[in-house]
Amino acid sequence: MEITGRLTADAKAATLKDGREVVNFSIAINDRYKPKGQTEVVTKVTYISCSYWNNTTVAGYLKKGSIVELFGKIGLNVWLNPEGEPKGSLNMHVQQLKFFNSPRNEVNESVNETPARGEDATEDLPF
Repeated sequence: MEITGRLTADAKAATLKDGREVVNFSIAINDRYKPKGQTEVVTKVTYISCSYWNNTTVAGYLKKGSIVELFGKIGLNVWLNPEGEPKGSLNMHVQQLKFFNSPRNEVNESVNETPARGEDATEDLPF
């Protein structure tokens, strides 16, 4: 699935007990429409919790307000709150992400699930 949204907060990198590393963040997707026969525009916001397991260095680029395009699998968690009301959340296991802009005017970058090459990667180029 492909989703584009705006980060709701700075991403956080975490290390699990088994040593695996993950970057957790949340995006918001705004949907604006005018219902038939009405003059007021309705805004609906959908929040999606995301996890990215391929490279924790991207956490430094995932800042609140940045727009990102995400590719991955989406899932739904449902539960009953203490009052017995049904609740749910969308979660995305991100496999690839692309940065469209950054609030700090950084250069746009794209990160794939391919492992990052070392600093000396330019020496391996055939040209």
